[in-house]
Amino acid sequence: MFIIHDYSLAVVFCVITMLCWGSWANTQKIAGKNWRFELFYWDYVIGVVLFSLFSALTLGSFGQLGRGFMADLQQADSGNIGKAIIGGIIFNAANILLSAAISIAGMAVAFPVGIGIALILGVVINYVNAPQGNIQLIITGVVLIFAAIVTNAIAYRKSNKENSKLSVKGLLISVLAGLLMSLFYRFIASSMDMSNFEHPAIGKMTPYTAVFVFSIGILLSNFVFNSILIYKPFNGSPTNYAAYFKGKFSIHLTGILGGLIWGIGNSFNLIAAGKAGPAISYGLGQGATMVAAFWGVFIWKEFKQGQKGTDRLITLMFLLFIAGLGMLIYAGV
Repeated sequence: MFIIHDYSLAVVFCVITMLCWGSWANTQKIAGKNWRFELFYWDYVIGVVLFSLFSALTLGSFGQLGRGFMADLQQADSGNIGKAIIGGIIFNAANILLSAAISIAGMAVAFPVGIGIALILGVVINYVNAPQGNIQLIITGVVLIFAAIVTNAIAYRKSNKENSKLSVKGLLISVLAGLLMSLFYRFIASSMDMSNFEHPAIGKMTPYTAVFVFSIGILLSNFVFNSILIYKPFNGSPTNYAAYFKGKFSIHLTGILGGLIWGIGNSFNLIAAGKAGPAISYGLGQGATMVAAFWGVFIWKEFKQGQKGTDRLITLMFLLFIAGLGMLIYAGV
């Protein structure tokens, strides 16, 4: 299987993760013009599962290093399979909330607040679980990113004074999504032998196998979580599965594309984690907050009604995020 041996390449993979995780929601914005996010989300999950299987059967099966996908899956013990599935369930609950927040508040708010919180807590949780990197620089990066989150929340409130009830709901759902999102990564990471991808311990999984099992956890839990939201949505009228099957082929492809984009980022992140360490790999990947905020501010114009001073707050948010991510990168050197 394909394994990274160089820290610089691991950082490149994390940057690709950042771009993918910060960009997949554009497909939701595109589909959302005439398609409910609850219906979009089923196609998104299908895309995630498809890429995890493709990755496992290609990069996870070719080459002389490590265990091939099928052999690795057969030898994995039930405890580690369970951890990856639990990680998928937690992620799915968090990501559905994030998608709901995007539909209510937009990408420029849901990502910096929700994923920013996930980044901060996730870095701490993953560092405690597998200490790797300069802790002082990691803490400095986390503090800067927290400041960016606060700045973004202030800017959002200033630009949504005319609809304060909706803005509060969007912020609260984003916060809840972030709290849950911070927890999933440690489960999937602990199902793998992070210290040795070439000769992983018996019972542990390679990143390719863990990603596939993780995606099955997402798929199975979606029958529960997303079904609840289809009939009891956070915002708007209830919909149903009949509406899903009436969707155009092109709109289903848009959702699947979103899942494929996210799946690429997820696979690349876990492949990089063996060299960069889970705390740094996760933290850099969740720099997606900055990418998503860029899309929301400059492409989707989500702050165009902002009051005087909002532009300065948004600029400060970007600067704080960039500085924080720089600290996380340098922490692993």
